[in-house]
Amino acid sequence: MNFGVIMYYKKLLRHTTLRKYCTNAAKLTVDKIRNIGILAHIDAGKTTTTERMLFYSGTIRSMGEVHHGNTVTDYMEQERQRGITITSAAVSFQWNGNQINLIDTPGHIDFTMEVEQSLAVLDGAVVVLDASAGVEAQTLTVWRQATGYRVPRLVYLNKMDRPGADTAACLQSIRDRLHATPLLLHQPVRIQDRLIGLIDLITLEEIIWTQGRGRNFTRRKLTEKDDGALWESSVNDHRQLVDTLSSLDDKLADKIIQQESMDNLSNIEIEAAVRRCCVDMTVFPIVCGSSYKNIGVQTLMDAVINYLPSPLECNELYKSFGTDLSARAFKVQHDDQRGVLTFLRLYSGEISKAQKIYNLARDKSEQGGALYVALADEYKQVEMVTPGNIAVVSGLKATMTGDLVTSSQAAANRAKKQLATTLADGNQLDRLTLPSARQRIQGLEEPTREELANILLGIGTTAPEPVFLCSIEPPSAAAQNALETALQQLQREDHSLHVSVDEDTGQMVLAGMGELHLEIIKERIVREYKIDVDLGPLQIAYKEMLQSSARGSSAVDRKIGGQRQVLKVDLSVAPVPGLPADRILKLDKSQDSAANLSHLHPRSLQAIRQGVHSALQHGPKIGCPIIDVQVTLHWFESARGTSESVVTATVAQCLRKLLEQAGCAVLEPVMRLQVSCPESHSARVLADLARRRAALHHVHLRHGHKVIDSLTPLSELLGYSTTLRSLSSGLATFTMEFHSHQQMSPHDEEKAIRDVTGF
Repeated sequence: MNFGVIMYYKKLLRHTTLRKYCTNAAKLTVDKIRNIGILAHIDAGKTTTTERMLFYSGTIRSMGEVHHGNTVTDYMEQERQRGITITSAAVSFQWNGNQINLIDTPGHIDFTMEVEQSLAVLDGAVVVLDASAGVEAQTLTVWRQATGYRVPRLVYLNKMDRPGADTAACLQSIRDRLHATPLLLHQPVRIQDRLIGLIDLITLEEIIWTQGRGRNFTRRKLTEKDDGALWESSVNDHRQLVDTLSSLDDKLADKIIQQESMDNLSNIEIEAAVRRCCVDMTVFPIVCGSSYKNIGVQTLMDAVINYLPSPLECNELYKSFGTDLSARAFKVQHDDQRGVLTFLRLYSGEISKAQKIYNLARDKSEQGGALYVALADEYKQVEMVTPGNIAVVSGLKATMTGDLVTSSQAAANRAKKQLATTLADGNQLDRLTLPSARQRIQGLEEPTREELANILLGIGTTAPEPVFLCSIEPPSAAAQNALETALQQLQREDHSLHVSVDEDTGQMVLAGMGELHLEIIKERIVREYKIDVDLGPLQIAYKEMLQSSARGSSAVDRKIGGQRQVLKVDLSVAPVPGLPADRILKLDKSQDSAANLSHLHPRSLQAIRQGVHSALQHGPKIGCPIIDVQVTLHWFESARGTSESVVTATVAQCLRKLLEQAGCAVLEPVMRLQVSCPESHSARVLADLARRRAALHHVHLRHGHKVIDSLTPLSELLGYSTTLRSLSSGLATFTMEFHSHQQMSPHDEEKAIRDVTGF
């Protein structure tokens, strides 16, 4: 009996993943903390790398695999079934006396909003490249996003065990496509085409991984006597590395001039120079490995600690809070047991359990609930979280992704005052401005320092424009309220999901970033909220654009419900490409108009804005939103007692007449499409793309595959994955992301109008 019990528990422990939490962060000083994200093109190995980091740091007892559906960070059912990352996951672990707070982000373009939200709170990032493919389509996107948030990066060349892995080609693609200066720190060591280790080009050591699932490795100093040609090539690479660094780092250059030689530099001096250049983003260190084969993950973690910045070396914007709490929400999640969980990145101050917080973006205070530290989908309750770390707070009702929170309104006012003083130095503004704040600042004509401080500290994240629409129907009228609640919760978690109600049909409409995005939303509603919803056919999110300018006026003088409504408005519309959303309505500044509009009541102005918004939501051609249009208000007269609803309706009616008069053209979403297919099938794939109105930009060879870059209308790409699979016998792959809205030819416009309106 006892033997049977022992064997049962042995078997149970063998199949149970034990996880260890990093709760002793309070003992670590802030300079020992690294907040990093893992960014990459889909299927480059982000989740596999994260899993190895957790294993080698001792956080988990056994490694999961993406294809087995048992990794720590891919915890959602859909992620495990599909083998892709959909939502970002936060994990913390210790490495060599330091703490790494890591966020594993999605690679699929449909979930780019998750990457954007994470980047806003990162101090550094690891960009993972497939060493046999180099820079791919989504790599460009995440690199561009990271540059916008000024996040220092190092590059990890993963999958170095593959036959097509080529370090030189990867470096060239980084130079050509990312316009960045790479700094190679490793070279692979192969025996009979099998990757067994790396050469560290700073220390000139050979690192060979032995047994023990990658836990055991040996370091050996290369010597001229024992290694001959290998030593010589490594010394040349080492000198090239030092030469690149000395051209960018003044301290190292001065040291070389003093010593009159490159060969007498210590490893510590070279590593310090790499760190300075990495933090300044003048170079991007390149490390190598193969996460799946358990090679190079420990050296990657060493590079994260050695070269990426601590919270003290960045986050200038939040230094205005001093010792007060400042934290940014970067993820909101609904948990069945714990309710709404808000993930906060702390920049300064501490947060305690059940602490009251003040939200700068919403201008309101909230009572926090329980406080946790997270390991993906598991949470451990704590009493306090210190600066530089990631906290999870329950019970916050109003806080959204991107919001900045502090301890009180007084603390917020002190920070704004301090920041306004800092902005007196004109050079500081550009350094402290996040991409989403930049759009708001461009919308102001002559902002004061106080207005700028308000925008910089109150800004959230800007959601991208959706490209697909579809209707969503509950299984019965009784489930309508439950569906609305589910969609509200999903919208709060995912800013790129838009939900609206069609005025004509009364249907609920979902708008998202792609077919997969909307499919996952449906699966989540069915699985998590137990509502068996139906999605209508996918439709393209077309836009409309003004062809010319127009001006006109509308007057109302009638009795409604016993109250006389008298109103006169004079408006004009004009096309203005690239106009931000908050600058659509403009007040005429000419002498007569300015005198008239100076008496405009704020409530009337708000009603006018609503009328403008309502009219621009449905263009005259196919009822799609109108973009790049400026509406100018020249004259406004209203009698006492005229209601705001009449003002809104009159403005909307006047604008609709002007839009008809000016004429509109239909714009369609155009995607940046990259197809990779074997050369033998490329002719058929290219012929098919030509039929789909694709504009080819670049075609090149990569290890026997043709890589085709093009701009292709989204309407031509519905169901493209099935077609491509049959054209290439399942050997081709493709990725696409939104590029821009472009005007259609009359023939294509006619077809789009038929598709949308049905006649």
